[in-house]
Order: sequence, then structure tokens, then C-alpha cells
Amino acid sequence: MTRQYPVIYEWAGRNFSGYAPDVPGCVATAKTLPEMRSALKGALEAHLKWLGAEGEDVPAASDSVTVDMEPDAEFPQPRGYYVVVEKLNVVLPKPKASKPGLTQVKRSNPKRRALQAA
Repeated sequence: MTRQYPVIYEWAGRNFSGYAPDVPGCVATAKTLPEMRSALKGALEAHLKWLGAEGEDVPAASDSVTVDMEPDAEFPQPRGYYVVVEKLNVVLPKPKASKPGLTQVKRSNPKRRALQAA
């Protein structure tokens, strides 16, 4: 099963950095935009698999995303800065298959039964 996550790729002057706002803590970098798409897809799939293994829910994907393009004095944008926003198809981890439950059958102890009857 796949899900489309909105992702943001930022040109940082020498390379791209990318992230999905719906999946905090998951980022990637690459030299070119095609490499960035591939790197972020791999990072997202690994991150979602890790979340599932930890028993965490896989985050839902938003329909849209807002990008703040206002200049920031503390973190100035490099010359030629630009942003690409798109939706990226990500393969979701398979849900953990529940192990077939074993039903324990409690056997009665014939000696105990005899004691209770006496």
C-alpha cells in the first residue's frame, strides 16, 4: 500500500534538503532534485518502518502544505534559493501480522478431583 505525503525540497545553494512536514524528524539531502526525491523516499520508508516496529502509528498525510517564504534575518536564504513542493508516493510498511493465538487447555488433575470429591 502507498500513501502520498506532501514534501518540501529546498535548494540550499550547493545541495537540496528535503522533508515531509507530516513525518517529523525525517530529512534527507542530495546534490540533484532526482537524487533528492529518491533519498527522501528511502528515508521516509525507513522512518515509517521504524515507527511501525516501535508500535507507533504511521502519520496520516495532509492534503496540502504551507511554505513560509518570508526572508529570515537569522537564517538568510542563499542566492538562487527556491523551493519545490510536491506529493511523494511512499510505500507503507506492512502491518505486523498477529501471531496465531494458542489456546491453552487446562487439563484437570485426576488426583485433585479425587481429593475434592472425598
